[in-house]
Parts: sequence; C-alpha cells; structure tokens
Amino acid sequence: MQEALPYKTWLPAPQQPFLSLPPMDYRSVMAPRAGSDIKSAVSENAVIVVSRRGCCMSHVVKRLLQGLGANPAVYDVEEHEEDGVVKDLEGIAGPGEGFDRRLQFPAVFIGGRLFGGLDRIMATHITGELVPVLKQAGALWL
Repeated sequence: MQEALPYKTWLPAPQQPFLSLPPMDYRSVMAPRAGSDIKSAVSENAVIVVSRRGCCMSHVVKRLLQGLGANPAVYDVEEHEEDGVVKDLEGIAGPGEGFDRRLQFPAVFIGGRLFGGLDRIMATHITGELVPVLKQAGALWL
C-alpha cells in the first residue's frame, strides 16, 4: 500500500522591492523584430499557420493539417502585435493574391504563398485538393 505524503503549509515568499525603471513602449521595440521573423518564417517553412493565440479556429486548422501528415509551423500572434503582423502578411501576400479585404487569422501559407484561411483550407480538404497542394509544396512525402 502507498503512503500518503504529509501535508505542508507553504508560507508566502518575502516581497522584494521592484526596481523602478522608466516606462518603455514595447510596441516600437517588437515591431521590427516581428516583421522580419514572420517574413523569414513564411519563406523557410513549407506550411505555416499564423494564428491568434488561443483561437479555436486556428486550432482546427492546425489539427487538420497535422491529421493529414503535414507538420505546420505555427506563429502565434499576441493581441498587441496583430496590426503590425497583418500589415507584414499583406506585404508578403501582395495585393493580387485574391483577398480584397483585411487579412484574417488563421492565415495559412503553403509554399511561401498565402493559401487562405479556415474556409479555404476546409473547402480544399473536402474536395480532395489539399493533399496534392501539400505534396507539391513539400509538406508531405507520401
């Protein structure tokens, strides 16, 4: 028979005074890095899903692609980074890529090009066209 572990009351950690630093605008610091990261991530990966952190629709896209055998790279975007990332993605996709409104998450890039969002992924999966597209991009080997 197993022994029960004794219950121990934990005391709170002593409070350390915080250093007072001048306020900093993190958006200006993060914006250049985020743009270069997303551009290199799109060009280096066969399939990448750019998603809003915690979005259920993004989870559906990721699970569908994983179920098909593709292992997509995932770029999660925080709420405060969304506007900058959307502008960078629209710059990568270009104006003639088939969208006439603002890019929405999840955005799936296959082979370095904007493929679409959840609706396009689901439609091509249902018609059976998604697997050949993934094979052509090098995301599937079989």
